[in-house]
Amino acid sequence: MVVESSDNIIQDLSFSFALRIVKFYKHLTENKKVYVLSKQILRSGTSIGANVRESIHAQSSADFINKLSIALKEADETEYWLELLNASDIIDDVEFKSMSDDVKQIIGTLVKIIKSKKASAE
Repeated sequence: MVVESSDNIIQDLSFSFALRIVKFYKHLTENKKVYVLSKQILRSGTSIGANVRESIHAQSSADFINKLSIALKEADETEYWLELLNASDIIDDVEFKSMSDDVKQIIGTLVKIIKSKKASAE
């Protein structure tokens, strides 16, 4: 399946990451037999993109910032679950680094967007 790219970098990053998370969840449940932690990372990892998508139709600047702030919290939670999976040797360092690098890029992008929007709202 080919997903067309939008002109919205955070929307593209978060959607691609959510797709990776869905596949990662499948890998964790089918190959590693990890069910509870995989459900946690599925929820937080896909919630990032859902909140980014909601921000597109925000009713105000404050609503926009709020939606992206929720996405940021979900990204931070996802990073926590990745760290826990790695520290408990459920995923190896290579799997961890790949996923962690992606979520850190999302976190950095969200922080920049939120700061910029707050500055322009002042």
